[in-house]
Amino acid sequence: MPPSVRRSPRSCPRHAPPLRRAGLVTALAATGVLTAAGVASAHVTVHPESYAKGATDGVLTFRVPNEENTAGTTKVQVFLPTDHPVLGVLVTPQDGWTAKVTDTKLKTPVKTDDGTITDAVSEITWTGGKIGVGQYEDFNVAFGQLPDDTDQLTFKTLQTYSDGKTVRWIEEASGGQEPENPAPVLKLTAKSAQDGDSGAPTASAATSKTSGSSKSTASSGDSTARGLGIGGLAVGVLGLAAAVFAVLRSRSAGSRAE
Repeated sequence: MPPSVRRSPRSCPRHAPPLRRAGLVTALAATGVLTAAGVASAHVTVHPESYAKGATDGVLTFRVPNEENTAGTTKVQVFLPTDHPVLGVLVTPQDGWTAKVTDTKLKTPVKTDDGTITDAVSEITWTGGKIGVGQYEDFNVAFGQLPDDTDQLTFKTLQTYSDGKTVRWIEEASGGQEPENPAPVLKLTAKSAQDGDSGAPTASAATSKTSGSSKSTASSGDSTARGLGIGGLAVGVLGLAAAVFAVLRSRSAGSRAE
């Protein structure tokens, strides 16, 4: 018999290192793509992205990321629209930052339940702090009431760095394409059911619908039970008839045998 051939344990996994290297290259490439996408999308934004028209007593958060590798953000200016003004603006204290609020006389006063508003905040400037490399800062602004006569609000923003560079986040989207330096935009949507829309079903209607559903289910269950009972009774009758027939037949056979 020919001697058995024994394979070295190290001979099998020769292809493993190239596979591991390929996996590592793929992972690094994916990481690079994600990192590039993150950098490309790191612009000033407002949160939440939408509010109901005429919403009251809410908070807008302006998120400002630092995009520079060698400088920090030292000044942020947010410009609020005055053609559709945001009423009752209050600035939340921010550690390390000083906020300056600028009011502007409105061309068209706004009538509210509390009276006529003739001026509104048009600019908020934060200085004194610093957003470091690879960091971001959230600036919170409370409001009393949003306008109800427009579909969106654009908050043009200027971001100034410690090296003197200023990035102007003031461009508005056109043709469905996002500009290079887009301004933060807040979408204003139609009032929802929670805001007083009568389109939502009332509690009594919901209860009535649930009750009706329960009754329908109960009726269906009763019909099914009756059907099963009748079926069982029929099977029992047939079984009894078969037993009687068997007894009679056996007796008849016995009589013939005698």
